[in-house]
Amino acid sequence: MMSSVLLVVGVGVLSMALRSFHTPVLFRAGTLGLVATSFLAGWLLGGSLVVGVMFASTWFLLPWLEILTRVRRMRLPLHRSLEKCPPPPASHFPGFSELSDELESAGYEYVDDVNWRHDDSRHFYRLFYSAPKRTAGAICLVEQDGVSFYYASFFSRTPDNRLLLTWNYPFSYGMHPLPRTELNRVEGMPGIKELGDEHEVFLAARTGGAGDLVESDMATIRVELERDLKLQIEHNIDKGILKRDGEEMIRYSVRGMFFLWTQFLREFVRLS
Repeated sequence: MMSSVLLVVGVGVLSMALRSFHTPVLFRAGTLGLVATSFLAGWLLGGSLVVGVMFASTWFLLPWLEILTRVRRMRLPLHRSLEKCPPPPASHFPGFSELSDELESAGYEYVDDVNWRHDDSRHFYRLFYSAPKRTAGAICLVEQDGVSFYYASFFSRTPDNRLLLTWNYPFSYGMHPLPRTELNRVEGMPGIKELGDEHEVFLAARTGGAGDLVESDMATIRVELERDLKLQIEHNIDKGILKRDGEEMIRYSVRGMFFLWTQFLREFVRLS
């Protein structure tokens, strides 16, 4: 029995150590190691292969607890008007001023602070634009049910109506992107300059440079973002991920709940 306990503990510790590396192969090996640890705990300590399989499967079934208890009841507004607002206080978003300074140092000009709210949810955006690069930037704060996270994004548009988006959104996204959106997700939390450099490399691979991008007016950045949010919701309703709940609200459909589950699995093994 003691040898079995030591084996389970050893595999668990090794798995956590592998997940501390930023190398994708090692990180994924650590993820699979956690599943193996659960299986070994059920098999060696529970005395049954069936128990081992049940223990291992909890990693894949656990998200349903969140989906069925919270997501299933969640209602969100169909129309998300972006309203001018004050920036979040430092207590809600430490380092926000420094991130803004980094964007301005990278050649982006401040445009506006806007957000949309619903109940305990708030999505805040500080918008920037660089006319020479024909690229907009945003620092985004998401607050929901007492939990918050932030990400940054750079987005450019082409004459053939493609949206080229680079961001460091920390999770697999909960909706389908708009058609003709080309997404460049940078894992981890790179600095603003590094993320901007990644976007320029991305643009170079997809276009011929700033000359092949649509020039926006600073006054229209908020309007364009609001339009994209509206079109994305309509697109996900058409896809069956979302469905209407009355005239002004939407919620996840059964298909949408399975979509969220598969997104969790993608994030769990870092396949996205």
